[in-house]
Amino acid sequence: MATLRDIRRRIQSVKKTSQITKAMQMVAAARLRRVQEALQSARPYANSMESVVQSLLAQAEGDAHPLMEQRPGLRHMDLVIVSTDRGLCGGLNTNLFRRVQAFLQENEAGYKAISLDLIGRKSREYFKRRKVTTRKARVNLFPAGPRFDVAKSLSDELVESFLSGEVDEVGVLFNEFRSMLTQRPAYFPLLPLTRKAGGEEAAGAGAAAISNYLYEPGRDVLLRSLLPRYVAVQLYRIMLESQTSEFAARMTAMDNATSNAKDMIDRLTLTYNRARQAAITKELMDIVNGAEALKFQA
Repeated sequence: MATLRDIRRRIQSVKKTSQITKAMQMVAAARLRRVQEALQSARPYANSMESVVQSLLAQAEGDAHPLMEQRPGLRHMDLVIVSTDRGLCGGLNTNLFRRVQAFLQENEAGYKAISLDLIGRKSREYFKRRKVTTRKARVNLFPAGPRFDVAKSLSDELVESFLSGEVDEVGVLFNEFRSMLTQRPAYFPLLPLTRKAGGEEAAGAGAAAISNYLYEPGRDVLLRSLLPRYVAVQLYRIMLESQTSEFAARMTAMDNATSNAKDMIDRLTLTYNRARQAAITKELMDIVNGAEALKFQA
């Protein structure tokens, strides 16, 4: 049975843990606010850019740009996994890796090969113990938060791999930020660029207006300039989604840990008070028994 000293030490230990989790919660909340504002600013731009690109792709004939090339037969896919560099964010990475494993099992027969492009220390640690083909692993890519220039550099590498024929398709699996309590793994097909279902109808509905647009210096030149930037913008948005999900999940996890620590402190304090009361009662009983013994001896 634990002594009073052991219980006091346990209470002090849990209190220190509670202070740490509370501090981590506050840090995550502060960083979440900044990255969430960046995400809210990036989403409308990325969505508007996607609408413009889809309008252009709907009017383009065939593979008007190399990034639109649909390669027949079994293809080599590069699957980009965006995880976190740090832990203590609940089941965020676990859910993502479970989705990756399901994706690999579902598409194993449909591709010649699926190689993984890992972003984040947690994904590197997870997949290095498993039988998968890894092209590259990047850690601590965004130490101070996602930056567009870093996302642009990464997108240039992926575009170059696609254009050179090293890979035939590029997809991204990441955590999409839905709300403070909901972050879900999502898949985004990055390359090749395809016309979305319904794009032809949308283009047809406004065909008269679109056909009156004058492109300067020309539609092909616009596609060559716009499509690589579109890939970079979408990758930047994905990085923001992933890091916003990380901070939201960490803030929630640390809040739950702090609450659990407080509950544990209350239980340990109650146990300590009961043990102390029992010890005092035992001492009183010893004193009373000793006094009674002296009376009999007298």
